[in-house]
Amino acid sequence: MENKLKTFLLLAGLTVFLIFMGKIIGGRTGMYVAFLLALAMNFFSYWYSDKIVLRMYGAQEVSAAEAPALHHMVEELAREAGIPKPKVYIIPDDSPNAFATGRNPEHAAVAVTQGIMRILTPTELKGVLAHEMGHVKNRDILIQTVAATMAGAIMILADMARFAAIFRGGREDEDGPGILGIIVMSIIAPLAAMLIQMAISRSREYLADETGAHLAHNPESLARALEKLQTASQVTPMTASPATAHMFIVNPLTGGTLMNLFSTHPPIEERVARLRAMRSY
Repeated sequence: MENKLKTFLLLAGLTVFLIFMGKIIGGRTGMYVAFLLALAMNFFSYWYSDKIVLRMYGAQEVSAAEAPALHHMVEELAREAGIPKPKVYIIPDDSPNAFATGRNPEHAAVAVTQGIMRILTPTELKGVLAHEMGHVKNRDILIQTVAATMAGAIMILADMARFAAIFRGGREDEDGPGILGIIVMSIIAPLAAMLIQMAISRSREYLADETGAHLAHNPESLARALEKLQTASQVTPMTASPATAHMFIVNPLTGGTLMNLFSTHPPIEERVARLRAMRSY
């Protein structure tokens, strides 16, 4: 419940930023334009983002005959979660990782890399798949897509506001924040939007870990898998787009302390500690 409330408040914060940026650019009309921009971007993301990301990583759908063990795990977890069985994909990449996509449980897909199937035991792999099924059950994919799209819309509006302020020259708007204020806000707002998006993503990761542990009836299997993935993904990094990094079970992007501040994923150590604090099911 805490994670759900936090997500709601953070999405509300993104909405406020979006409307505010629209108002800065064009007053009431700008607010409507901002709303329509976000609506159009969300519509496109809702219908096409799953196809785009699967194609982006070369994911190939596999049948039950081609990957019987994988299909059996997905089918068992889907039954446990009370949702339709998602389509199953394998990504031809040696870096160990996995993600779920799809606009709702009826149109979902889970994708795992060849690397993750190679290094995890069947029990650990089931823990990972349970985490991804948790995302599907909790409709995290839609929530994270909306958050990423709104953050993107805010960045676009911030660029428009900055250019509008520059081309306005020395003319000040009596009802507005002024040219300097617009420029400052056009820098701060995208940064704040990005931080909010990251916070939403981290919150949903914790929730998917918890749901996955319930579905697999074994928090330890996911905990062990996360520890393995953290080490192995650093040894064999994945070439991934920052725009889709939030989808993976472990962050495919590497970086230092500053990068961790803007990470879409909570620290692995914290996730593992939370899982091990849960009682066995």
